[in-house]
Amino acid sequence: MATDQKQELAPAGKNYKGFVAGVFSGIAKLSVGHPFDTIKVRLQTTDPARFSGPIQCVTQTVRHEGVRGLYKGATPPLVGWMFMDSLMLGSLTIYRRLLAEHVFVPKLYPILPDGQPISPRDPVSHLPSFGHGIAGILAGSTVSFIAAPVEHIKARLQIQYSATKAERLYRGPLDCVRKIYGAHGVRGVYKGLAATLIFRSFFFFWWGSYDILSRLLRERTSLSAPAVNFWAGGLSAQIFWLTSYPSDVVKQRIMADPMGGKLNDGTPRFKNWWQAAQAVYRESGVKGRI
Repeated sequence: MATDQKQELAPAGKNYKGFVAGVFSGIAKLSVGHPFDTIKVRLQTTDPARFSGPIQCVTQTVRHEGVRGLYKGATPPLVGWMFMDSLMLGSLTIYRRLLAEHVFVPKLYPILPDGQPISPRDPVSHLPSFGHGIAGILAGSTVSFIAAPVEHIKARLQIQYSATKAERLYRGPLDCVRKIYGAHGVRGVYKGLAATLIFRSFFFFWWGSYDILSRLLRERTSLSAPAVNFWAGGLSAQIFWLTSYPSDVVKQRIMADPMGGKLNDGTPRFKNWWQAAQAVYRESGVKGRI
């Protein structure tokens, strides 16, 4: 019968694949990327006179703190990034479906002889690149509520330069959470949430460009599906960082800013995101943001 020819929508249960992919993404990111992240955070937050560049930052860190110094603050993302990437990719899949089914609804589907529309096997195949970008913003906003405290605690541990725990304000991630919560409550733990939401809004460029690049590679090259995913993913990640990096610098400055009060870690410099952005520009100009 003609109706037997109709293609069914991909089952919603397959959304779990996004969550599973996120778990493995988080593990790989921590294993390979954390030392680079430590150097990035230190360069973004310290006095420019302290390090002449990334090479000096690496050598001084290893010389004074050992290789373990590159992995300071690794514990929070060890768990957090698995959940963060899992939530991000899983929610991205869901937001794409919702946008495809309720916002970017195609006006016409091909019609079978019996009058039934042919629904695509991929329910988001008609979603435009702009829609993928919007889904990226929504997924980024969702994951920010986990990312903000994880990245906050990570940053504070990463900028402790002493090689001995006795000389550090925080002995570890749990001690850091305990002291910040005791001095400033939940709001203190979530310091930098607004900056995190701003930073992750640039997921629009990541997932919007990923859709554009993957379509172009499928249509104009003979690359296999894994190769398309590899190149589109890598290039779109570069586009994301090129557009979002200035906001990442501001975010790290806010998260590394002294909190004061009972924590007794210094005098806070910034009251909000705009003040931090102005300070970065005033101190280093455009170079300070990149």
